[in-house]
Order: sequence, then C-alpha cells, then structure tokens
Amino acid sequence: MPTNFTVVPVDARADGGPDEAAAAAEGAEGAEGAEGSEAPGDGNPRENSPFISHTDVDQESFLEGKNMALFEEEMDSNPMVSSLLNKLANYTNLSQGVVEHEEHEEDSKRREVKSPRMGTFIGVYLPCLQNILGVILFLRLTWIVGAAGVLESFLIVSMCCTCTMLTAISMSAIATNGVVPAGGSYYMISRSLGPEFGGAVGLCFYLGTTFAGAMYILGTIEIFLTYISPSAAIIQAETAEGEAAAMLHNMRVYGTCTLALMATVVFVGVKYVNKLALVFLACVVLSILAIYAGVIKTAFDPPDIPVCLLGNRTLSRRGFDVCAKFHAANNGTVPTALWGLFCNTSMPNATCDEYFAQNNLTEIQGIPGVASGVLLDNLWSTYADKGALVERKGSLSVSVPEESRTSGLPYVLTDIMTYFTVLVGIYFPSVTGIMAGSNRSGDLRDAQKSIPTGTILAIVTTSFIYLSCIVLFGACIEGVVLRDKFGEALQGKLVIGMLAWPSPWVIVIGSFFSTCGAGLQSLTGAPRLLQAIARDGIIPFLQVFGHGKANGEPTWALLLTALICETGILIASLDSVAPILSMFFLMCYMFVNLACAVQTLLRTPNWRPRFRYYHWALSFLGMSLCLALMFICSWYYALVAMLIAGCIYKYIEYRGAEKEWGDGIRGLSLNAAHYALLRVEHGPPHTKNWRPQVLVMLSLDEEQRVKHPRLLSLTAQLKAGKGLTIVGSVLEGTYLDKHVEAQRAEENIRSLMGVEKTKGFCQLVVSSNLRDGMSHLIQSAGLGGMKHNTVLMAWPESWKQEDNTFSWKNFVETVRDTTAAQQALLVAKNVDLFPQNQERFSDGDIDVWWVVHDGGLLMLLPFLLRQHKVWRRCRMRIFTVAQVDDNSIQMKKDLQMFLYHLRISAEVEVVEMVESDISAFTYEKTLLMEQRSQMLKQMQLSKTEQEREAQLIHDRNTASHSVVVTRTQAPSTPDKVQMTWTKEKLIAEKYKNKEPGVSGFKDLFSLKPNQSNVRRMHTAVKLNGVVLSRSRGAQLVLLNMPGPPRNRQGDENYMEFLEVLTEGLDRVLLVRGSGREVVTIYS
Repeated sequence: MPTNFTVVPVDARADGGPDEAAAAAEGAEGAEGAEGSEAPGDGNPRENSPFISHTDVDQESFLEGKNMALFEEEMDSNPMVSSLLNKLANYTNLSQGVVEHEEHEEDSKRREVKSPRMGTFIGVYLPCLQNILGVILFLRLTWIVGAAGVLESFLIVSMCCTCTMLTAISMSAIATNGVVPAGGSYYMISRSLGPEFGGAVGLCFYLGTTFAGAMYILGTIEIFLTYISPSAAIIQAETAEGEAAAMLHNMRVYGTCTLALMATVVFVGVKYVNKLALVFLACVVLSILAIYAGVIKTAFDPPDIPVCLLGNRTLSRRGFDVCAKFHAANNGTVPTALWGLFCNTSMPNATCDEYFAQNNLTEIQGIPGVASGVLLDNLWSTYADKGALVERKGSLSVSVPEESRTSGLPYVLTDIMTYFTVLVGIYFPSVTGIMAGSNRSGDLRDAQKSIPTGTILAIVTTSFIYLSCIVLFGACIEGVVLRDKFGEALQGKLVIGMLAWPSPWVIVIGSFFSTCGAGLQSLTGAPRLLQAIARDGIIPFLQVFGHGKANGEPTWALLLTALICETGILIASLDSVAPILSMFFLMCYMFVNLACAVQTLLRTPNWRPRFRYYHWALSFLGMSLCLALMFICSWYYALVAMLIAGCIYKYIEYRGAEKEWGDGIRGLSLNAAHYALLRVEHGPPHTKNWRPQVLVMLSLDEEQRVKHPRLLSLTAQLKAGKGLTIVGSVLEGTYLDKHVEAQRAEENIRSLMGVEKTKGFCQLVVSSNLRDGMSHLIQSAGLGGMKHNTVLMAWPESWKQEDNTFSWKNFVETVRDTTAAQQALLVAKNVDLFPQNQERFSDGDIDVWWVVHDGGLLMLLPFLLRQHKVWRRCRMRIFTVAQVDDNSIQMKKDLQMFLYHLRISAEVEVVEMVESDISAFTYEKTLLMEQRSQMLKQMQLSKTEQEREAQLIHDRNTASHSVVVTRTQAPSTPDKVQMTWTKEKLIAEKYKNKEPGVSGFKDLFSLKPNQSNVRRMHTAVKLNGVVLSRSRGAQLVLLNMPGPPRNRQGDENYMEFLEVLTEGLDRVLLVRGSGREVVTIYS
C-alpha cells in the first residue's frame, strides 16, 4: 500500500479529440439517464435531519462520477460523508436578534447572517448580572434586613442563591448537551421532559417573565413618585389614612401609561432596547460601586443623617424640621411644628397626646457607620403586624394605656405584616435572571463553554454582592431606619441612597434607569418566549401568537404580554406582585433540575454534556429546594401555580399536537415499564387481581380496512381503559412483499382504535397462511408478565360459503389454540349489531346463561360491561339449567347466596330442562348435517355444484324447521331423503371415479346419523328453545361455549351445533373460560 500519493487534475484535451467527444457523449447519456430514472434505494424512508436536504443538484453531484457507483442506489436516502460534513459546517442556530433585525431593515430581499461573535463576558456574564441585580436590591433589601435581622436575612439570601446555583449547574449540563436554539429555558425543558412538561413550564416561565415586567414597572413608578418627584402624584390623599390607597391609584395610572410607552418602544424596534442595554447595565454597576464607596466612607466619616425618636418610636419627618417640643425664639421658647402635630393648639398649655407628653424627643444618627457596632443590634429579627409602630430597641420609653395612637400622628408605621416566609417570597425575584445567558445561546461564539462559565460566575458575583450588602447594611444603618421601608424618617429619601457616595442621586437615578431597562427587557423577552411555544404547535389555541410582522417580530404575542402585564400593574403593590412571579420562576427552575436529574439517571446514549461538574443528587437537591421555597413563599400561590401548570399539562396531553422530541419522560416511562415488567411474575396473577387482558383478533378486507369495527367498540366497553389490550390481525403472504400493506393496515387499525377510544397496542403479523398467523399471535403477543389471557374474536358469519372453506377450520383451530394456551375465549356473534360507544341503552337486560362453570368469567363480564355508560342502565339476569334430579329451589338459593358473596347484584332464575325423547326434527336435522358433510368430502363436485348443493340442503333444513313431525319411530330410511342426484349424474360420476366412487355413493344413500351427533344436536335445539323463550328480547346474551370435538373429523358439525345453539338471538357473546377461577368471594 503506497504511503504517498499525489492528486493530479485531468484537464480537457486542447485538441478536442475523440476522447473528449466520447466523454461528453457519455456524460450526456449519463445526465439523461439520471433525469429520466429515479434511484430506487431500498424503498425504506429515512429519518429527516436538518443537515440533510436532497435536492436535484445534490443528486447530480452524487451520480456525477463512477467511483461511488456501488452505492448509487442508496444515495437518495444516504448522503455522502463529504456532503453531510459540509452541511454540518454551514449549519447555524442563530435566532433572529438585533443584528439580523437591523440587516432586515437595510436589505429585506437578501441578507447574510453574520457568525456569532460574543464571548462569555459580554454574551453571558453581563446580561445575567443585569437581570439578577435589580429593583429588590435598591427598594427592599434594607427593609428585609431590618425586619428579618442580619442572620435570618443571610439565611434567606443563602437559600435563594443556593437554589439558583444548583439550577445553574443543572442548566449548564442541559445547555452543553447539544445545540440550544432560540427559546432558551423553554427549549431545554421541553426537549428534556417532553411537550407536556415543556408547554406547561414554558407557559409558567412566560407568565413569570411577564409579571416580572409588571414588577419592574411598578418599581420604576415607586422610585419616581416616592423619591424623585412626589409632587407628580395625580391623586392626592385628603387624610393621612388615605395616603396608601392614593399611592396605589397613582401607581396604577402611571404604571399603565409607562406600560403603553414601553410596549410601543418594543413594537417599533427591539434594536433600541438592545442598544440601551449597556446604558442600563452601567447604571446598575455604578450604583453598586456607589454603595460600597459609601460603606467605606462611613468607616471614618459617617454622614450626618439625624432620625427623630419620641421615646422609642420613630417619627416621620415630613411635617416638621426640628426634633424638639420647644425651640428658642426672641429670648424665649415657643412650641415647634412637632408640638402642633401632637397637641390641639400651639400654646404651651394645650392638651397633648399622652405619650407625647410623657416621653422625650431624641435624635440619633440614622447611619452611624460600619465601626459603630450597630451590627449587634441588627442581628435578630423584628417582625411586626400591619400598622405597627417602628420602635427602637433599647431606648427609654414611658408606656401609656392603650389608645388610638396612630391616627393623624407622624409615626412611622409598617404597611404590611412581616414574617419569614413573606420576606422569602418578596426577595426571591432578586435572584432570578440566571437564564439570560442561555436565552442568548444563538449569539455566542461557543455557547457550550460560555453558558456554564458566565452563568455560574454571575451567580457567584451577585451572591457575594447580596450577602455582603446584608452584612454591611446591618453594620452601617440604624435598625429603625432599616425597617422604614419608604424612608419617612429621612424626609422621604431612599435609605440605600443615603448610604451611597458621592450623592444619593446616584442610587436614585441609577435604580430608576436599571428598573426601567429591566422592564423593557422583560417586555422584549416574554413575547419571544410565547412565540417559540406557539410555533412548536403543542398548544393549539396559542398558534395565532406564533405570527408577527414580516421581520418575525411577535406582534400578537406582545399584545397579549402587555394585557397580562397590565393585570400585574393593577395589583399596584410591589410586595404583592413579587411572590406571584416567584412561584412561576421557582416552578421553572424546579423542572430544569428535574430534567437534568432524569437525564442523568436514565443514562441515555445521547446524554453527553460537556459540562462535567454535575450530579443527579445536586439536581434533586435543587428540585427539592425549589419546591420547598414555593410553599415557604406562599402555599396558596404555590397550589394555584401548580394547578395552572397541571391544567396546561392535561390540555396538551388531551388536545395538543403529538411531538416526539426524544425527551426524558419517554425514556423514564420506558425504564419504569422495564422495571415493572421484570417485577411482574411470569405466573398467573392472583384471582383478586385478575382482569381480562384481551387480544382482539380483527379481520381485514382487501384494502386493509377492518371488517368489524364494532369489535373494538365492545373492547372499549369491556375494558374502560384498564388493563392490557392488544389488537391483532394477520395478513397472508410474505413480509417482504406485504410490508407496505402491513404498515397501511396498522395505520388503519390505530386510527380506528383512536375513533373507538380503545387504549392498547397494535400487533400485526404477516404469515404464509392465516391459520399459522393467528396461532403465532396467540402464542407470542405481549411481553413477559404482560401477556393476554383472553382472546376476543368475531363469529365467522360466512363459514357456510364454499369459497371460504378454511374459515370454519381457522375458527375451530383457534378455539383449540386458546384452550391449549389456557386462555379464555370470547366470540361475538352478530357483532355488527353490537352498540357503538356513543349509543346508550335506556333499558334492557344482560342475560347470562350459566350452563357449566369454567372459572366465573360469565359472572365477571356483565359486571365489567355495566361499568360503561352504554350498558349502565341494563339489568343483569342469570339463568342456570337444572336437570331432573336437581333441586331447583335449593339451586336458586345457593346461586343467590353465591352472587351476594361476590358483591354482584342480579336476578336469578333456574330453568328446568325436562328430559324428553329426541324428536324426529332433531334426527332429520342431524341427518341433513351429516349428509352435507359427507357429500362435500366424498364427491369431487365443481364449485358451482357445491354451492347449489349446499343451498338446497340449507333450504330443506330451514323448511323442515317449521313442519310439525309426528313420527315417533326412528328417522326415515335413507331412500326417502330427497337428494338432487339424478341418474345421469351418478353414471357420469361412476365412470369418473371408477369403483371406489360407487361404494362412496352407496354409503351416502345408506347414511345413518351418528348417535353422538344426534345427542349434541338435541342439546343444541332444546337449549336454543329455552334461551329463546327467556332471552329473545335481551340486549345481550352471554352463553357458555362448548368445546370443539376431540376428533377433528367432526369440526364442521361443531360449527353447525353452535349455529343451532344461537339461532334467533340478536347479540350473543359465546364465552369459553380458561378453567381457572377469575372471581372470588374473599376480600
């Protein structure tokens, strides 16, 4: 084998000699052949792939040369490796973002998608940082520290940050297990847990993102009306008690206007939002730096921020400047403005509030600094009820009797009741936003490297910021100031702003723009998430939201998002909206952890994430923590969120489009089924657990359609979705020739099963003959312990037709097969008269004729049928047959007691069959049956003569039924039986069949009925008469099915016996038990 080789290009000859002409002619012929013929391949369809597209150009290039001629027949379905690698290299998962949007505006006809260039820092770290740090940090974190104390606040933040860190680890594993296109977290969950979970959690994540937009807008308005321009309030409160309600109304008005403005900006162009993203991020970073700078400054130069206390109660400095009762003026003392607030007049002898009179006014520093030792005072929680006074622990105070002390007085009051779980729910939205990096996966240079690194670094950074801020706030700020949510003791200034350096306005303006930007980002991301869900087609009623403008912008989704966001704004309270979106985000994070844990435990071959630092135990811990936090935040919100997700799940399962994404839930189902099958014993189940596991044998016509669809209706009514159902059928032929017909037949059966609501499996067998195919199904259908124990089939109505000679043979042999396999057999006669699932019997009887006991299946079947709404109103009657020597009265009592112990309600009747002589009609009927059988066996008649002969005998049989025979002797001699044989026919057959044939004809005319057959016919005729007399009008008759004869020579007589037994009845279900008990009186 050579180790070196050189590629030499072969140029066309300059002289255009005969070689070139021959090559050109050959190429032309090859091209014509390629165009005029189609490469057949192996005829098997292949799985579609986004990397493989079969175009004419590809086909021509495949068949261009002859080096691959050996594989040319397969190239229509199997591309060459070079083509596949080329398409893989050109594949991109870019979602339509800002770059494509701008290029679309510049050149809508043709544009070239730029390759993604963003790295970890710009593409993942900074977006996550911007989304995590936000409104709660600036508006609520100081208040949380004041109410819960440093220790419990540390616990709250640690729990929430641990939850997001564990979720980020799971998300990193999923995100690095292949390409994550547009859709981010929704795509990851849906492709890992399936369309039902994906749709439910995707919608929950969408609702969470939408309510987050409402929360950010409310935060923006709160900063504006409380700290920037309080005079801009439209609705003014007439009294102090109405200030809170007036504030909520102002929030609703301004919030609605702001939402409309933001939605318009998003509608006009997303590029403006993305261009401002860096500005908003800069505001967040500068604000945090200002906080740290302010903390450092307090160590050596604390700011002078006095807080006025009356006794130990904090006063709101909105209506006064001097924290004293009197102040010097004109060589004297005069009451201050504060005096006028607590007393009825401004005179020194005025009547004042008792607490004001007995307690002194003091001023303390609101921000004593990090070196003041105030940390020890703020370690423990100070929870309070709604409307409670904000009091300083350790200050001197003279208590007074209970009073209406807060009405109209300038105290700082708590606006809501505070306790640990409420604070968890309010704080948790401040740690959300970890999905920002995965949502931008299409814009990253190396998403599988950037997403884990950037997300985890962002969580570590923000966790450090939150935890350090808790400690620093507790160490720098006085406790009463921390618990003052709106800074009333600081003349209405932002608490965290007073700590910042160089100016409080750095925090105020920075937090205003950052919350405004976060609201815009939410209104940009939520419609795209809804659009991704709608375009997947898993929720039919959302498909309208998959459409948008010509450039793909989700217009309708934006409109719905704005409407849902408006409901959050109408709530108007930041503290009430925060727990709502906490629920939805926690549910989303919980299912991300579940997805990672399921995939890890299943160890599917496709689970190969590049991120290695994950474990299923961490994922389960994260999932458990998310679930615990949901109920810690608000148990009723958690139940509502789970109910919403459950309703969406069931809706997708019931009405949604069927999607197979290779998800983990399908794999989990397979593993669970495998585990359960291995645990199921191979032996028969206990009698208490026995239920009919049915194999339904269907017959197909020439077009592979089901002949008797009512058989599936009966199955659905009998099973009601419980237990195992296998719908089987047999095609005659070889599999190589019939595999296309087999697929079509299986599709027809499955569609019919869906129409009839029959839940089960379809198994179709192609066999050289029907007999073997049915035997194979009876033997091999099912798996392990999940095998059928009952066979349901239709009575072969055409068994007497001579062009279907094997019909009755197949039937009888199937009966023998089920007996040998110890399986029960149900045969539906006149199956086309059975009711459909939509029909309802308003009245009627289900009659059970219990002739022999074969396990109690006859008792169980009517009970199961009456569970279905078709048969629910029918009564159950049980008839049993008493012989001459039986005590019918005692039999009835015993049967009633037996049914009582079985907990089955039914009417009981014992029918006495008095022994009588065998009638001449029975003899004649048996004789005609045997004559017909012998004739068809011994005479080599043509097909036409066979049909005519069978018809004549059938006509005589029918006519003789109505004739009253009075003969008491043995049946008539054979020479009196009218046959259709003429002398000419006998002579012709004589010369045709020689001597053996003559003896056969003599035997035919001297035929005497077999005594065994006479007795069986007598039983069939007499029992049929008894059944007709009692059950002619019954909706359904269940009857013991006698077994076939041991001697196979009399199989056709067996069919005649069954025909006579059920003659005159509309709906009959012949039941042949397996011999084992299927009902029990014991619990």
